[in-house]
Amino acid sequence: MKNPPEEENIRTGTSPEILAQAILDNLHYVQGRLPELASKNDWYMALAYTVRDRLLHNWVQTLKAIRQDVKVVSYLSAEFLIGPQLGNSIFNLGIWEQVREAVAQHGFTLEELLEQEGEPGLGNGGLGRLAACYIDSLATLEVPAIGYGIRYEFGIFDQEIRDGWQVESTDKWLELGNPWELSRAEIAYQVGWRGFVETYNDLEGHQRRRWIPGRVAKGKAHDYLVPGYRNRRSNLLRLWVAEAVESFDFADFNLGDYYGAVQEKVYSENVTKVLYPNDEPEVGKRLRFGQQHFFVSCSLQDMIRIHLLRGKSLDSFHESFAIQLNDTHPAIAVAELMRLLVDKFLIPWEEAWEITRKTLAYTNHTLLPEALETWPLALFAEYLPRHLEIIYEINRRFLDEVRLKYPLDDDRLQRLSLIDENGDKSVRMAHLACLGTHAINGVADLHTELLKQTVLKDFSDLWPEKFLTVTNGVTPRRFMVLSNPSLTGLITRTIGPAWIKNLEELRRLEEFAGDSEFQRDWRAVKLANKKALAAAIKKRTGIIVNPASLFDIQVKRLHEYKRQHLNVLHIITLYNRLKHRPSLEIAPRTFIFGGKAAPGYFMAKLIIKLINSVAQVVNHDQDLNDRLKVVFFPNFNVKNGQLVYPAADLSEQISTAGKEASGTSNMKFAMNGALTIGTLDGANVEIREEVGPENFFLFGLTAQEVQSLKTGGYSPWNYYQDDGELKEALDLISSGFFSHGDRDLFRPLVNSLFGQDEYLVLADYRSYVDRQEEVGRIFRDDKRWTRMSILNVARMGKFSSDRAIREYCQHIWKIKLLG
Repeated sequence: MKNPPEEENIRTGTSPEILAQAILDNLHYVQGRLPELASKNDWYMALAYTVRDRLLHNWVQTLKAIRQDVKVVSYLSAEFLIGPQLGNSIFNLGIWEQVREAVAQHGFTLEELLEQEGEPGLGNGGLGRLAACYIDSLATLEVPAIGYGIRYEFGIFDQEIRDGWQVESTDKWLELGNPWELSRAEIAYQVGWRGFVETYNDLEGHQRRRWIPGRVAKGKAHDYLVPGYRNRRSNLLRLWVAEAVESFDFADFNLGDYYGAVQEKVYSENVTKVLYPNDEPEVGKRLRFGQQHFFVSCSLQDMIRIHLLRGKSLDSFHESFAIQLNDTHPAIAVAELMRLLVDKFLIPWEEAWEITRKTLAYTNHTLLPEALETWPLALFAEYLPRHLEIIYEINRRFLDEVRLKYPLDDDRLQRLSLIDENGDKSVRMAHLACLGTHAINGVADLHTELLKQTVLKDFSDLWPEKFLTVTNGVTPRRFMVLSNPSLTGLITRTIGPAWIKNLEELRRLEEFAGDSEFQRDWRAVKLANKKALAAAIKKRTGIIVNPASLFDIQVKRLHEYKRQHLNVLHIITLYNRLKHRPSLEIAPRTFIFGGKAAPGYFMAKLIIKLINSVAQVVNHDQDLNDRLKVVFFPNFNVKNGQLVYPAADLSEQISTAGKEASGTSNMKFAMNGALTIGTLDGANVEIREEVGPENFFLFGLTAQEVQSLKTGGYSPWNYYQDDGELKEALDLISSGFFSHGDRDLFRPLVNSLFGQDEYLVLADYRSYVDRQEEVGRIFRDDKRWTRMSILNVARMGKFSSDRAIREYCQHIWKIKLLG
């Protein structure tokens, strides 16, 4: 090993020699290992601590540079799907080659140590990944920010496929240690549940209400550092862990009650034990409800502590913090901030309400009424009695205002009320979020318009100025540069590196879209990425696929509205065509699926079974001569996504129009050169506008046509009877052809399509299949397909999370960016 330069600090230096020495030091003094006895995980941990030292140095410098009057963004999210940290941190620090050289001095490649890192179990789907992209962009744009969430002990679950079915196993992501977190034992807050509320007189004789919780847990901070791109800046992701205030009852232990002695510890720690517990049973609902209140309360108490440390009074709290609620999960923040201000700090109600509304803003992520969270009134009354009182008072004052504006309109009052009086009464959390915030944003133009026309129409009528759009974006640092280094190299050699921080620079690629040499290099990059994915598919599933085939990919959470089963119907249609006409010329295709179904969502799990059952038949049918292959890639996550997105030729974005708020996988695929087949749903609309209609395979009904068809009386049976290929595909499923003769296995799925077909799979089938035929035809024209691919990448500048954060800063948080 070479000697490091004398002037470099072992904790902050970045030469290969100093990094190699730092790795060895951390192996000795942190891991406590001798090099000759160290495992690969020991070496990974030593490297991670070495990188973390540099992040910490940047974070300390960042803290020193922040002025006392600077507004801090607080991003509240129930999940942060941050993905593996090592590669992202090395890249953002700008020390990739130095680290590669340093680990080589210890006999390793950087790639094998990167592979050693697991996936942090802190998020699940697009909501959590969006939050992670945004905290990346906040750091890159040098906006002081703290992400607040939960440090789950176990992730949602690891997905295995057994006999074609999804099987869930525990995601023990912390099992081998986590070098990226800093435990802050002294930053802890008490959070209460249950108990009762009493009236008392304060020192000035004013009558007040006071909550006496029946149970109390302690929330302890665990910090992660979020590096900006090559700007020596680190922001903070602060996640809360629940602990017992008193973890061991010595009196119970002495009496022989060993379980009772630790009962409080078990109860408290369960709050942050697992990401999104199955909320089908009542106990799951209660736990999820408790999780939301827990992390919101800890976060607000932390912000108030920081604000007071700055020497400021709470009447200027909104000048210190801009709090963004990432969907309805943190909506309890409205009531909790009011409770803290009114009950703890004795601020008058009207003043507290003004502070609350000026501080909070709300991002809505769904158009599905069932996904707009509501909590039973009885649950609120039992667990958060004081919060329910506050919600009642907010509601009383609000409805009085509504009556003045809309006299004698009882229906409107019922619709706007925070309390849903129908059936078992419940609290409408999206209503609370709308009422207690100063801004409400959708995440795509179409999404915002549909919000204003449907689920939030009454609020839009009342406060049209509060509604705006901030179209989602993703970070190009992770999803292009880190995931697709070959494409990054080609682009950077062609137009320079400025695009990494300003994605609009990709427009300069347009002039090379028809260049034959550039096209050849582009195809070579794509083929190499497809070969890498093909190797991973073989290793994990045993299925051999042809990298030269069209990689047709749909990876996302399993849900009926995302219509993975429409994709399957197309596969069966192609299969039938090839069986009827063996000489039919088609572009060979590899259909790749990935994504998890919620443990309690039977129909989604049945769709996974159908995909794997169709794969079993198609992949072993010799008549097809390997022209079709079907793969379900298990346990899809950020790490696997970094392998999948660069390899895609075709991106499936086929949700029913009007159901997807935005989507972000559509952006990740397109940034990596995949063409999109999709409906006019979510951000697909804007992607199509940007890349050009001629470079987007559009099909299906529009949101308005969907509504009209349903209103006019949709009959899926008629579509089945009138389309021979659709009938043949569904009959094949019903006959037991894909289920070893078992006609009952897929009956629930087929019956749902014949009966209601809530998401209009049969109505969109013919348009989809016809468009797919065009996809296959164009794919066989290398030059045309490659040109379309290049133009897709060149025109994706709008969909950077950097652009989204700039818009939040300008329109919602009122923060002026540097530069």
